[in-house]
Amino acid sequence: MDTPTREPAGGDRPERGMEIAPIKSTRIYQEIVRQVKAMIAEGRLRSGDRLPPERDLAEKFVVSRTSVREALRALESLGFIEIRPGEGTFVREASVEALVEPLARVMVSQREAIGELFEARRLLEPAIAALAATRATPEELHEMERILEEQAKEVAAGKTGVTQDAQFHAAIGAAAHNRAITRLVNAIMDLLTQSREESLNTPGRPARSHQDHQRILQAIGRRNVAGARRAMVAHLDAVEELVLGPDGRPRRRGARREA
Repeated sequence: MDTPTREPAGGDRPERGMEIAPIKSTRIYQEIVRQVKAMIAEGRLRSGDRLPPERDLAEKFVVSRTSVREALRALESLGFIEIRPGEGTFVREASVEALVEPLARVMVSQREAIGELFEARRLLEPAIAALAATRATPEELHEMERILEEQAKEVAAGKTGVTQDAQFHAAIGAAAHNRAITRLVNAIMDLLTQSREESLNTPGRPARSHQDHQRILQAIGRRNVAGARRAMVAHLDAVEELVLGPDGRPRRRGARREA
């Protein structure tokens, strides 16, 4: 067990987001992990942020450097941070999604699970679109319009617009202002990236996707909660049939799919 040490008076001001409480748990490194994870979840530590050096963390947490080192190793194995030799320790991008990676690997390995992913999308995304219809700011609506303008240009040039497709769904999630739910949706969308890319190569599908997106945005812009929900359901219906086929089973390899 660590012998507590006190931080010297007049020390440097804590870096942004590092509001730390002294450790009281007997399983010290786990409490450090808990506090850092909480700061990431609450947005007080963000992707790309650099953590203080190991010595400073030990002083701020009032623990030994051994406990800090164990905690950092655990956080790195969980995917929350990245330790770069000679540079420092940084919060990883999309570190929260690392929590669902084991589930992701299982679901990707079973093609039948695609249907379950779509079921999850149908439960979540219409509700998120409805939330966006009540919570989207003018700036967020403008960003959605910009994305669809870019998608229209891509489609007109004979391209798939797959990047804008993903950006639009992410923008709706951001406009819902519920990070927990939208990150789950983003994780599901990531699992279906290959399906999205393949399906958007289907003749006529990019234009149809853009039209669906326009209807969704129009409903959100009018603050039409029910309309936003219906437009998203209709979009997912079309996508699901393309991916799974009319019998609800995954299409064989070589068939067009979309996420």
